[in-house]
Amino acid sequence: MSEISFNKMSLFALFLVLLFSLHVVSTTAGTTTDADSLVSDANSIPPKEYLVHYWNEQITNTLAVPPLLISKVSPLTTAETALFAQLVAKDALSDHLLSFCKAAQLLCFPDLSSHQVGKDGLVFYDFINGATTLAGGMNVNKGVEPGKYFQESTLRSGNVIRMPDLRSKTPERSFLPRSISSGLPFSTSKLAELKQIFHAGDDSTMEKIMVRTLSLCEKAPIRGETKRCVSSVEDMIDFATSILGHDIKLHSTKSDEGSKHDILIGRVKRIGGSKLSVPVACHDSLFPYMVYNCHAVPTLHVYEVDILDPVSKAKINNGVAVCHMDTSAWNPNHEAFIALGSGPGRIEACHWIYGEYAVWTRAN
Repeated sequence: MSEISFNKMSLFALFLVLLFSLHVVSTTAGTTTDADSLVSDANSIPPKEYLVHYWNEQITNTLAVPPLLISKVSPLTTAETALFAQLVAKDALSDHLLSFCKAAQLLCFPDLSSHQVGKDGLVFYDFINGATTLAGGMNVNKGVEPGKYFQESTLRSGNVIRMPDLRSKTPERSFLPRSISSGLPFSTSKLAELKQIFHAGDDSTMEKIMVRTLSLCEKAPIRGETKRCVSSVEDMIDFATSILGHDIKLHSTKSDEGSKHDILIGRVKRIGGSKLSVPVACHDSLFPYMVYNCHAVPTLHVYEVDILDPVSKAKINNGVAVCHMDTSAWNPNHEAFIALGSGPGRIEACHWIYGEYAVWTRAN
């Protein structure tokens, strides 16, 4: 028997066990409310289909659902979603953590052993402070990667510049359905509950991962910024539409072509950034499930850039770059200032949008 077949049988067995246990709980309580709710939820729309439905309901233009959102939607079936949502409601998710993590494609404690911290991407990046740290809390001091930051004047057709590594550096994870994520604690004040749910020991790597992300999410916004951490695809769409309205588009560099090589700047087009249309930038933060830190910054300029091969002049990528025009509130030791030889408020700082990073603008 194949491993895939075995895993499917194991998951089906868990389904039956959980369904039976939930039925017992509901009947012993003298009501069938939970069982009825379970049947109703199991007959709801599958997560990917629901994403399309939610997108069409919330977005007024005819653009398709962005591939980035589709790639991050929960892989859980409707039945699995209903079962795990019930376990969350009954504070029983911890007892089935391994099955939950595998089915939902999460980063849980057993998975950390397969990643070498710092080498395989278990790193944090504090954007405003411009500091990169390992999951264990140590600073990464390897200098600023060439091409990571540049000035707005660099984005001119005909310029040859160095492209940084565009590959994603964080482990693969998925969003949770809102019915599950909304029931999980998400604050430093609830850290003990989170540690119990995700089997994180004291001073463990997982505890440090959670503390770091929760602290960044709870950090006060800088001047003019509106921010929110989101843990479901619906939450991300809701935040973007609350800032920009419902005629919006999600942008990111198309691929990692050109990474760590010289590239030629082709056509450059500004697509967002004004007081009347504030872009919403979203970057992932390391957590057991997918969490995005989204923030609207009035002084952010957004550009679409044709990336060409410097020799053949052939187009090799569709790039998206942003320029932070007001850096006065940034840490003086920010990597951008080290790379560009300047300081807060004296220079703008630009970088590419790639990997798990994306930016929302108005579609028109």
